[in-house]
Amino acid sequence: MGTLRGAALALIVLVLPAALTGCSIDSVIWGPDGARVIQITEELVDAMADGNSTDLICADSAAELGEPSDWLGLSAGEPERFFADYWDEQVPLDPQWNINLEGLPEGLTPGSTFPGDVFYRETDDGLCVIDIAWSTLVTEG
Repeated sequence: MGTLRGAALALIVLVLPAALTGCSIDSVIWGPDGARVIQITEELVDAMADGNSTDLICADSAAELGEPSDWLGLSAGEPERFFADYWDEQVPLDPQWNINLEGLPEGLTPGSTFPGDVFYRETDDGLCVIDIAWSTLVTEG
């Protein structure tokens, strides 16, 4: 029971300050910038899944957006500052943030591709999508 009490106390310590200050739990965990990336990614996923156009795409973006069905079932994952050593192809696009997408669209079979990571550039107007890395489903399960 001690472990359960400790976990409950830790949850209260994290959530209570966020609730009292009006911050989201994402702000507590990822900071205000990371929380903003998560929020914008959720907006992007919703717009793409609904087949709606969005002003979240950078004017010079050549990102493959796919079809609405490619976005169904996806949600924002963990935001991070762009790390050039891992994403060689995106370096020339000058992204400042990237975030993985969680979940899988329905009906995928091995070999199917789906949006896996979104890359954002900071502009005077806020964040915009400069690229999307597509992932390939290797196995089901």
